[in-house]
Amino acid sequence: MRYFFLTLSILIVFNACHQNKSNEEKKSIEETIAENNIVKEEKQETDTIIIDSRFTFTEAIEGANAPQNIIDELELIDVTYISTDSKLHKGQILTNKRLVADIKEIFELMLEQEFVIERAIPIVAYNWSDSLSMANNNTYSFCYRNTSYSLHAKGMAIDINPRFNPLRWKIENRSNQPLGAVLDTTVNGTLHPNHPIVEEFSKRGFRWGHYFSKYWDDHHFDKK
Repeated sequence: MRYFFLTLSILIVFNACHQNKSNEEKKSIEETIAENNIVKEEKQETDTIIIDSRFTFTEAIEGANAPQNIIDELELIDVTYISTDSKLHKGQILTNKRLVADIKEIFELMLEQEFVIERAIPIVAYNWSDSLSMANNNTYSFCYRNTSYSLHAKGMAIDINPRFNPLRWKIENRSNQPLGAVLDTTVNGTLHPNHPIVEEFSKRGFRWGHYFSKYWDDHHFDKK
C-alpha cells in the first residue's frame, strides 16, 4: 500500500512538473510570437516612411559660415509629413532652439490635417542657395544669409512649400519667386488667410510674410 501511495505521489509531482513546463513553454512561445509581431509591425511602419533627409548636425551646418554663437543656438529635428506622392515622409529642419517646440507641434498638426509638405531638407543640401531650395519646393528654416534683415540667419524663420506659396510683388513688375511659380489655393500645401496652419502660426506669435508691405511672401513665417 505504501508503495502504491509513493508511486501515486511521484506521478502527481511528475504531472505537475510536466504541466508547469508545458505552461512555461506555451508562455515562452506566446511571448516569442508577440515579440515577432511587434518587430514585424515596427518594420512595416519603418518601411512605409520614406526618408528625405538623414544629416547629422555637423553635416547640416557644414559650410554655413555662421559664427559659433549662432551655431550654438541651432538644433536639428526630425519631422514627419505627407508629401505630394500621398506617402508618409520623414525629413529634417535645422532651426533655432527657441522654435523647436513650435515647429514640432505645427508639423504634427499638418500631419493630422493631411497638409502636404513636399520635402523638408536642411539647405546645406542646396549648397546654401535659397533659390535652389525654393525651386525644389523645399521647406527649411536656418540659412546664414542677408544677416542685416533675414531671420533665417538665426534660424528664427521657416519657409513652407515655396513653389506652392510664392513670393509675389505688389507694386514692382518683377517675377515671382521661385521663378515660374503660380499661386493656386486649390493645391494641397498652399497657404491663404484663415487657413488653419496660418492661424496656428499666428497663435504662436509668428509673423506671416503675406502681410509684408512690398510683396506677399506667402511661404515665410518668422518670430522675433
